Amino acid sequence: MKIDTLSVEFTDEQKRYLEGFATGLQISKVGRGFGGSAAGKSNAGPIGPDAAHFKAQDRVLASGKKLADQEKFKREGHPFDAYPRLKQQALTNAPPSPADNFRWRYYGLFYVAPAQDSYMCRLRIPNGVLKHWQFAAMADLAERLCGPFCHVTTRANLQVREVPPKHAVALIEGIQDIGLCSRGSGADNIRNVTGTPTAGIDPQELIDTREYAREWHFHILNDRSLTGLPRKFNVAFDGAGKIAVLEDTNDIAFAAVEVKDGFGVEPGVWFCLGIGGITGHKDFAKETGIIVRPADATKVADAIVRVFIDTGDRTNRLKARMKYVIDGMGMDKFLVLVEEKLGHAFTRVPEEALAPRPAFDRMAHIGVHRQKQEGLNWIGVSLPLGKVTCEQMRGLAKIACDLGDGEIRLTVWQNLLISGVRDENVDLAIAAVEAIGLAVKASQIRAGLIACTGNAGCKFAASDTKRHAAAIGDWCDPRVEIDTPLNIHLTGCHHSCAQHYISDIGLIAAKVPVGGEDDTVEGYHLFAGGGFGPNADIGQEVYRDLKAEDAPKTVEKLLKAYLAHRASPDETFLTFARRHDGETLRKLAGAETST
Repeated sequence: MKIDTLSVEFTDEQKRYLEGFATGLQISKVGRGFGGSAAGKSNAGPIGPDAAHFKAQDRVLASGKKLADQEKFKREGHPFDAYPRLKQQALTNAPPSPADNFRWRYYGLFYVAPAQDSYMCRLRIPNGVLKHWQFAAMADLAERLCGPFCHVTTRANLQVREVPPKHAVALIEGIQDIGLCSRGSGADNIRNVTGTPTAGIDPQELIDTREYAREWHFHILNDRSLTGLPRKFNVAFDGAGKIAVLEDTNDIAFAAVEVKDGFGVEPGVWFCLGIGGITGHKDFAKETGIIVRPADATKVADAIVRVFIDTGDRTNRLKARMKYVIDGMGMDKFLVLVEEKLGHAFTRVPEEALAPRPAFDRMAHIGVHRQKQEGLNWIGVSLPLGKVTCEQMRGLAKIACDLGDGEIRLTVWQNLLISGVRDENVDLAIAAVEAIGLAVKASQIRAGLIACTGNAGCKFAASDTKRHAAAIGDWCDPRVEIDTPLNIHLTGCHHSCAQHYISDIGLIAAKVPVGGEDDTVEGYHLFAGGGFGPNADIGQEVYRDLKAEDAPKTVEKLLKAYLAHRASPDETFLTFARRHDGETLRKLAGAETST
């Protein structure tokens, strides 16, 4: 762009400055996707790390459709370019606008009004492993800047709550000070990377997932083009250890398998690739017949995400997850697009090429379990619905430092493990855990009792899930003795953060009509017979519009019906529930009495 005529006399140096200034403005406009006439003449398009996202948005607009509000927010100003505004809001203790509330989730901050006039902050902890001093430091941060507690989440992660706007920046910078981060843990980004919590110490694992989760974690953090997807995105690595990672509920599932000799590929441990899991929408990751060398997992995941960037729905948030892309074009076409991104064909093997995977132990996340290293153990600590106080966090950190290997390992079952405890220190570690008000033993009911935040801290939730889950545990535990693994999950809304569809008994919150037309109370729809892994299936609805106050006794009677009518003492609740339809289960439960 040349300055031809100037009404004011400038020196040659000043003229060169103005020419460069004007050219820079034009490049900026093109890079942001607002090319103008000069861009049109040169057929220039968006450039820079956000180019693929702008191009996808431009295709939507060119087709005559409207972008979802969140896409408009991203287009108007990338969240990572708006940090000064977040700092200014912290200085004045100001709540965010709706647009900024979305943007600040890129930093892990969720403003949860009207449930609370504060932020929730969620971290990124690849494979759920952190050092004892990081855990203790998080306790110090929470005590100083947040509510004095942390929650372990269903993505083997930590989140803190009750963060006033004035403390938001101090918190996320404090998290970075201790070698952790919250960047990209919310909004339309790739969320916390989960992996086998016993990676590297599990006697039955096929592969240690930590290095692969870590590689993917840093790949995401250091490539801005992988932010601002059409919708959130989950990736999990399962090394075939004793504790399930629920990888089949993720958009990308890497499950370690042993490939036998004689099938045209190098025998050994590979990852099976599953794609499109989103159990809140009643779908598991679909098996593809594709195996991936562990060293290539990041490349494959990157290619899948980039196809999603190009093809995901930017108009309808309810249909924006990758599952719907695959549903729309078919798995075969989707995989062809991924192969084009990769630059080579996938490796495929028949099912008979895969050796059977080791089975999960559904109680391995609680109690004392031997590691592959002689004389060492991991201890699974039971947290009440994932909550741990700051004082308890410091106590656990000291136990891990003094009696373990110095690591805290989080699980998707809302609890944590202390690893590397020598045989002679196990009893001392258990006593120390009990001294801070926690336990390493739990009944089958309490070991599998999970709940999302609920409406006490989440604006989407229709019920107080953690309080109601506690009531179910308190009521049922002394009244029903369950001797097989059992999962009871309560989730507050359609986002299904607690994954109610895949649990033995799952409850999703609902406003239950009572009395007049507009009168409602908190309640649930109850499902039974859900499962994961080899037993993956969506539970069937058994009760609809169940009042929250009636949930404990209803679950009690359903469990008593199972004990009374199971085919044998070895029959699990899952098998029992799947042998009957919803009406029959209601009748069997209705015949039981509550004590």
